[in-house]
Amino acid sequence: MLVAHATWHGGALCLWAEHDGPRTGRGSVHPFATADFSGTSYAGLVRGAPRVVLDLILPSTADHPLPSAELGPEPFEGEPGLAVWRVPALVLDPFPAMTLLRSAEGQADVVPGTDLRYLALLAAEVADLVRRGRVLPALVREDGDPAARWRPVPDPARFRTLAAAMPPACRAVAPGRPASTVLREALDGLTDTTVRGSAPHPLLPERKGDVPDHIPLAERWFEALTGPDPSIRREPHDSAADLEAELDAWYRSALPATGPLRLTFRLTEPPPPAASVTAPVPPAGEAAVLGPQHGEPDDEPAWRVEFLLQGADDPSLLVPAADVWSGEALLEGAEEALLAGLGRALRVFPELSKALDGAAPSGLPLDTAGAFRFLRQAAPLLAAAGFGVFLPSWAGKAKLGLKLKAEEEEQDQDGAATSSGFGLTSLIDFRWELAVGEETIEEDELAELARLKTPLVRLRGQWVELDDEQLEAALTFLRHGRSGTMTAGQVVRAVIHAGEQSLPLVAVEAKGSLGDLLSGEADRRIRPMPTPAGIEATLRPYQERGLAWLAFMDGLGLGSLLADDMGLGKTLTLLAHLVQARPSDPAARRPTLVVVPMSLVGNWQREAARFAPKLSIHVHHGTRRHRQNELLRAATAADLVLTTYGTASRDAGELAQVPWARVVCDEAQALKNSSTRQAKAVRSIPAGSRIALTGTPVENHLTELWSLMEFANPGLLGPKKAFRERFAVPIEAEGDEQAALELKRATQPFILRRLKTDKSIITDLPEKQEMKEFCHLTVEQASLYQATVEDMLEQIAEADDKQRRGLVLATMAKLKQVCNHPAHFLKDGSRLPGRSGKLTRLEEICGEVMEAGEKILVFTQYAEFGSMLQPYLAARLDRPVLWLHGGTSKQHRDDLVQRFQEDAEPSVFLLSLKAAGTGLTLTAANHVVHVDRWWNPAVEDQATDRAFRIGQKKNVQVRKFICAGTLEEKVDEMIERKKSLADSIVGTGEEWLTDLSVAELRDVLRLSPEAVAG
Repeated sequence: MLVAHATWHGGALCLWAEHDGPRTGRGSVHPFATADFSGTSYAGLVRGAPRVVLDLILPSTADHPLPSAELGPEPFEGEPGLAVWRVPALVLDPFPAMTLLRSAEGQADVVPGTDLRYLALLAAEVADLVRRGRVLPALVREDGDPAARWRPVPDPARFRTLAAAMPPACRAVAPGRPASTVLREALDGLTDTTVRGSAPHPLLPERKGDVPDHIPLAERWFEALTGPDPSIRREPHDSAADLEAELDAWYRSALPATGPLRLTFRLTEPPPPAASVTAPVPPAGEAAVLGPQHGEPDDEPAWRVEFLLQGADDPSLLVPAADVWSGEALLEGAEEALLAGLGRALRVFPELSKALDGAAPSGLPLDTAGAFRFLRQAAPLLAAAGFGVFLPSWAGKAKLGLKLKAEEEEQDQDGAATSSGFGLTSLIDFRWELAVGEETIEEDELAELARLKTPLVRLRGQWVELDDEQLEAALTFLRHGRSGTMTAGQVVRAVIHAGEQSLPLVAVEAKGSLGDLLSGEADRRIRPMPTPAGIEATLRPYQERGLAWLAFMDGLGLGSLLADDMGLGKTLTLLAHLVQARPSDPAARRPTLVVVPMSLVGNWQREAARFAPKLSIHVHHGTRRHRQNELLRAATAADLVLTTYGTASRDAGELAQVPWARVVCDEAQALKNSSTRQAKAVRSIPAGSRIALTGTPVENHLTELWSLMEFANPGLLGPKKAFRERFAVPIEAEGDEQAALELKRATQPFILRRLKTDKSIITDLPEKQEMKEFCHLTVEQASLYQATVEDMLEQIAEADDKQRRGLVLATMAKLKQVCNHPAHFLKDGSRLPGRSGKLTRLEEICGEVMEAGEKILVFTQYAEFGSMLQPYLAARLDRPVLWLHGGTSKQHRDDLVQRFQEDAEPSVFLLSLKAAGTGLTLTAANHVVHVDRWWNPAVEDQATDRAFRIGQKKNVQVRKFICAGTLEEKVDEMIERKKSLADSIVGTGEEWLTDLSVAELRDVLRLSPEAVAG
């Protein structure tokens, strides 16, 4: 086994390796060091690299250096000391060095040491600096000769963090040098290499014609900034001092200020003309744009950039420059900070020189064009350089865009669609208008704005930035049709896909049903519906609003996603909708198809019989289900037809022959993969409208939301590929907030989601208390765990990609079984007591719950482990332990649920996560334990909500078992980072682990010292 090490020394990356074989060196030569990477993935990168010998100071015993952590600890007596060891190393050229650092942790045959991993981190840091443009060119001296280099401009706080995190091994070649010095040299070298690998070469075009005898130094420097050779050809009479000083000053000006005060710039707009105070706002088309204030040279408005000092630790401290010069600002070092800041800012904002002619500069007056340049160019550069910048509130907001006005047919007095039937195919009168914010711009106004060619104009008292591209697009737009008719569906699509053109949609004006829909707040704007006659329950207020929203969407012929939190009674709300929408004339009735997981068929039958007894129900499932004409007759005679996803997939063609009023999918996350057979089959069944019920509209990826919307409203979000490019990739990979806002706007009209934690929604639900139970491994478990990890790492080094994924996934399952119990892993039927930290803690918790006279749910993802636990816990607790798993029949399942809910005695209900994680109401329990956790927190939350839902009267305590110091703890950290599905995407299953390198796997899976009790 080879562990690769590296250090930055002499302006280059020096690479060596440590092996775990027999000694190879004598005397002061490192006995386990080598510079031979033959036969490894590193061989091609180090071929031809010069060989050197480094003197490294390393932790040592009496006769040899201690092995690195990657090779495992070596037991010895006494304290280690430091000794100098001679190490053979390779000096890598810049580009091979950068390539190696970028791929070091992705190789299976060489394990990177902490020093190499740290330098790989620096390479990634440099790549980010280059991507953000945080680099500057420099003229430096190398062995007395000038050279052109690129230098990084890191954030000082980040630099200090990196210096503090530097492993001691990175300074073993020069232990007396500060970490900051080593870090600076490494960053400089890596930055220069990175820029040269991405910048065009040459920067200067090839000379044509006669080449002058003397080429200026600045031009030779500029040419040397790209390509592999940074050296500058020297010529007689060269004088580099001025250029070097200029570039150094530029670099210093780009570094953020680090003192207690920083220079801040505030752009202030001119006061409104006196006429605008007394005169009324002119009507559209009549002098809305006034000549003198929009670019006439005789009367330029007085814009001004004010200079202030701001406290670095107290941003609320703002001192005008005038107070600094007058001595009124009693701040130590204020004048020096102001002068130094202005000098630095001059490099970024050259126009500042006009303000520096006086002895006490306090601000810079600007004309309108200058104010626009400050907004678009100087302000972003100043902010990036660490200066404070304050802009008017309208800056970047009030821009030219489109406003859509849509008029639909008349509404009745309740605001619901009239009997004539409003839907996506209804014709709508529309008119497009140009607008800035809330102000509409008429054609003559726009023509005047285009004529003036002024980037900043005051439009009806409001300053507006004008973009030349948008102006041209607006004029082109006006030359085409601005009004006419289109369907309501086209209107909705126009709103959803706004922002895909140069003129974004800034406002929509629509009344009635269409306006309620596009507002995204239809559930609050529509009058709640009381509980319909025929429902044997009283709806809660939020359910009444949900009922009105479903009726509203159904009336429009639009599909909907009822995404209320798990346990808020979506089933009852849907049943109430079916009862309310049921026509009084039997001849006009059409059935509703409800597609559910097989485990929920019985639950839906019971709920419907209990809450909506007047609805006739037919179950289409099982080997004796009706086919062809018999199915058509049975379905049309029923109000509600229940089927499973599997049956719907097999019988989609026959189900498509039934005239469905609507198709409803419960636990609709079953459709999250749009390419599966069942998702395609369910989408192929025609219906008047479609409803998706799910408490987790996004479990893993945003394309799941697209899949649900494609079921509810086919085509509304466009093709899946376009959705990925516009929303999924920018949001998931880049954290694009604007794309997230646009996606919310696009989907909000069709999704109704309320949370149990929102007290404005439900006030009588008790609290949920979540806690993590850290359990220790026994010595036996730790031994099995370590052996399993080492066995996998040995096999994976020789495996191809396909075999590797299988090995990793198999090992994950084995390690989780080890954490549960040795007998679970060994499958040998051996005894259970005293061999598992988890089992000991589970037994204690269940005993405490039984003594308190309460009930508990215990979830495991392994049916075989549940089968082991059930008789053991029943014997130890002297209480019946119910056990529900995938092999439990429907009737026995129903009996177990009824017994648990109705039996007054304390009890334990052991459940398989997959078989019982959804669809059950088990509110008799107020304790939940997750013995072995699933990687997806949404699945875990669904299981918890079997107890934490409507009907629960007690506070619910949820315990999540984690074996300390193992894979389970590291995965828990990952889950916590990605917990909020509204803000980020949660990784699914163990798949994320299969792409890790051997070193990463070793780090994730290794046992920590705290893993074993005692």
